[in-house]
Amino acid sequence: QVQLVESGGGLVQAGGSLRLSCAASGRTFSNYAMGWFRQAPGKEREFVAAISWSGGTTNYADSVKGRFTISRDNAKNTVYLQMRSLKPEDTAVYYCARHWSTGLGATPHEYSYWGQGTQVTVSS
Repeated sequence: QVQLVESGGGLVQAGGSLRLSCAASGRTFSNYAMGWFRQAPGKEREFVAAISWSGGTTNYADSVKGRFTISRDNAKNTVYLQMRSLKPEDTAVYYCARHWSTGLGATPHEYSYWGQGTQVTVSS
C-alpha cells in the first residue's frame, strides 16, 4: 500500500517562501510521476505542478510558473515543492499525489494515491 505524507505547510506573509515535502512509502516511488495539487475553501482541487519519474521533466500551472519549483529525490522517496513570492491567492490545502503511470497530467483522476494534505496560508 502506498502512503504519502506531506509536511512543511504553515502561515507566511505575502512575498515569503515555503518548501513542502511529500514522503512516500513503497519501493516503486521512482517508477512514477508525482504531482502537487491544491484546494482552497469552496473551490475545486486544482493542479499545481508535476514531475516525471526521473525528475527530468516538469509541468506547472500558469498561476505558479516562475514562482514554484517541483523536485524529487528518488533515493529518499520524497518530492518537494519550493514556493517563492507567495500570494494570498496561494492559500489552500496542498496535496501530493502519485500518478497512475509516467505522465505529467494536470487532472486529479490521473493520480492514484493522495496524501492527507498540508495547509498553506499566505497573509496579505
